[in-house]
Amino acid sequence: MFRNLRENIIKCDQKVNITATFGADLVLEGITFVPSLLIKIYSRMGITDFQMMLLVHLIRFKIEEKNYCPTPEDIATVMEANPSKIKKELAELLEKDIVSVSEFYDQENNVIFQGYDYEPLFLRVSDVWATIRAEEIMKSEDLIKVAADNKFDPPTELISTFEKEFGRPLSPIEVDQIDLWAKESAPLLVMEALKRAVLRGKHNFKYINSILMEWKKNNLQTLDEIAEHDKDFLKRRSAAGQRKYQRSGLGNTSSKEKDSKEKAFIRSLYNKT
Repeated sequence: MFRNLRENIIKCDQKVNITATFGADLVLEGITFVPSLLIKIYSRMGITDFQMMLLVHLIRFKIEEKNYCPTPEDIATVMEANPSKIKKELAELLEKDIVSVSEFYDQENNVIFQGYDYEPLFLRVSDVWATIRAEEIMKSEDLIKVAADNKFDPPTELISTFEKEFGRPLSPIEVDQIDLWAKESAPLLVMEALKRAVLRGKHNFKYINSILMEWKKNNLQTLDEIAEHDKDFLKRRSAAGQRKYQRSGLGNTSSKEKDSKEKAFIRSLYNKT
């Protein structure tokens, strides 16, 4: 049993200021509240643009006109669509479990009637919202981790460390270079590049810059990524060296033994004579 509780009440005295009448109707006709979250994520829920507008009208019918189950013909009066299309889209919303049909009890009139139920819609909204929030939390945690890994006080501490390792005050040009590095790369990476240069006995800015440029070229942004890159590089170099060694024949023991036996056989022939 479907129910339409639309009220047809009009004002008897129509001799009023038209602007004031418009203002009164604008306020008193009510407002159809549609959550911004629903508008933002309905496409992620598999709801088409037409179906979203249809949902807005369904909600409006329920809130403003107390019509819990408007017919396709009712809805067609406020949408640019024929009843058959609206009926088809309503069926799809029901099939997608966006809305459902439930029984409602009218306490005033002691009547049970059927109408559209929007709990499934907002349950889906809450599920999508939870997914989005989980993604945002994971992303923020990753950003916090990166920030923690790169925590440093540039460029003051960098300059102090450079001067200590170089054993002299830095020139203004060198200070500007460090400041530029700190802006383009994580300060911890600049410190790591300095460390590698010092360990190789190369106390010069050109060498440090070449290290940083190499990391930048390979899109290495953390110390962990650099360490992993170094491991891969060593593996590739080791494999290449092994292949070269094998091609040279130095690593072929059986070949060396064969040559040795052939030479021994030739010597034995000479000894027999």
